[in-house]
Amino acid sequence: MNHEDTGSDAHALPEEMGADFWNELYRTKDRVWSGRPNRQLVAEAADLPPGRALDVGCGEGADSVWLAERGWRVTAVDISTVALERAGAHARERGDAVADRVTWRQADLTDWTPPAAAFDLVSAQFMHLRPEPMVRLLDALAAAVAPGGHLLVVGHHPADVDNHVPRPPHRELFYTAEDLIALLPDTGWTVVTGEARANSQTIDGTVHEVRDTVLRVRRDPA
Repeated sequence: MNHEDTGSDAHALPEEMGADFWNELYRTKDRVWSGRPNRQLVAEAADLPPGRALDVGCGEGADSVWLAERGWRVTAVDISTVALERAGAHARERGDAVADRVTWRQADLTDWTPPAAAFDLVSAQFMHLRPEPMVRLLDALAAAVAPGGHLLVVGHHPADVDNHVPRPPHRELFYTAEDLIALLPDTGWTVVTGEARANSQTIDGTVHEVRDTVLRVRRDPA
């Protein structure tokens, strides 16, 4: 999902945001996200050689399409069938060569297990869950990374809550790179990027200075 230039940061709790919630949100707006790939994905993945990618919570598909245009074969997963239909149409607008590289899949990521060691890049952009389901999700995503592949997790930094950025008022939904690193298996990973990166975000017409948590780790070759 892309949170840039929108007013779409919902204040519902994660457990309240099931398929019905997201389908209704997408139905009520012509476009929920900006239509551009997430800037931290672009920054971290632009120089990676294309392979197999998993786009977690793909929304309207901007990240998946960006990856497919660069030769990646993408599995794009989202809970919302409405979002997936919109994403598929977006991919087809870019031509068959792009659309054919993306497989769209509807799933609730809190109870879906991706295939093990199957992806050269696993990208999770702005997936904000309570601690227990977040731990389970990270375990599943880490297991899905092939040897030599990368796991990229991007989210809102917890400092945004203190800085009066419009965010759900639940600090446990947000995390630092150090928080995420602590949840990974103790061995087998090399940290490529782990930082709070300055950014700006337009929410309801107001530009806010924010920080994105950016973690990219590489799974050690077998």
